[in-house]
Amino acid sequence: MEDDLSATVDIVTKYNTYEEFLDSQVTRLDLSYLEDEELARQLVELGYRGSGEVIKREEFHARKIAAEQQLQSRRIQAPKLASANKEITDPLLRELADTEEANRTGKMTTIIFIRDKNSRHQEISGYIDYAHRLKSEDFEVYFAGKKKLLPKPSDLSYYNWENQTCHSNNTPNFQSITTNLDGLLFKSKRDRKIIIVDPNAKTHGDNTIRKEIKTDKYIQVVLYCHATRRKT
Repeated sequence: MEDDLSATVDIVTKYNTYEEFLDSQVTRLDLSYLEDEELARQLVELGYRGSGEVIKREEFHARKIAAEQQLQSRRIQAPKLASANKEITDPLLRELADTEEANRTGKMTTIIFIRDKNSRHQEISGYIDYAHRLKSEDFEVYFAGKKKLLPKPSDLSYYNWENQTCHSNNTPNFQSITTNLDGLLFKSKRDRKIIIVDPNAKTHGDNTIRKEIKTDKYIQVVLYCHATRRKT
């Protein structure tokens, strides 16, 4: 089915008219024998000549209309990316830009661990559900460099090292598990897999990759990129 769609889209992108499509099916040998371009086109249309699939004029136009409609539908359904058309140099923001579409469409859910200082110069740390934050606030200000991404008390986990304020929350994508003796865990609500954020763990869970980001804008940043199986 995917191959049929690709073939249909190829017709739209490669050939503007049915005549162009017929010409593509005519070989040099055909022209040398027939010495008539219009006759060669007619023979291709009738199926007597040609180097590929025989498509009638009506079928060509029907496929062209269908493919154009599908392409238009894809453009409408494609999520608007906050990182689009932005000059991004910060390593963290580049990684988030690269995975923004996957997080918006549900192909991936990323947990962002950030340790840094807040506006009061207090050291804070926390785990952020990136996909949830993308839906709940405007990320253009972050990608444009107008605002610094930091954990909030409403995120998956938040800790203020100065006043020892601690918060733990569930989000639409993850359940926080704080009762584990070996440390904090997160359970994906999409595929029920466990994400292990212990940096010393041998594995960080099925379909999860841990990536430490080197940046001079934060004390520490780590991404846990979880590829989800369920489609949205």
